[in-house]
Amino acid sequence: MTTALSDPCPCGHPLAYTACCGLYHAGTPAPDAEALMRSRYSAYVRHLAAYLLASWHPSTRPAELSLDEAPGQRTQWLGLTIHAHTRSDADHAQVRFTARYKVGGGSAVKMLEHSRFVREDGRWFYLDALP
Repeated sequence: MTTALSDPCPCGHPLAYTACCGLYHAGTPAPDAEALMRSRYSAYVRHLAAYLLASWHPSTRPAELSLDEAPGQRTQWLGLTIHAHTRSDADHAQVRFTARYKVGGGSAVKMLEHSRFVREDGRWFYLDALP
């Protein structure tokens, strides 16, 4: 596994993208909910809407997802921090994280989310965010 950082993974692990989230974006199933959460963050950074939809559980998945941004409103992702990854059983988990970003020339924003994940047929899916 390479650790060259010429193309660092956006998720925060000290690996090259191809050795980290790039594996999941290319079709390898994420081994756990935290890895899926990291890969979804990286997909937002890299504008991979198809991956985001495919990793979203069908029961809560939107019909479509556009990552197109209005001129001057480009989202700049600044970092991801995982606070907790807990499994309630073999097929259900939760991840609590903070994603930092800014839109256009605006101030940085911290988005704190507590997400639920479910595993079906050996693949993890994002289900929803707890209120």
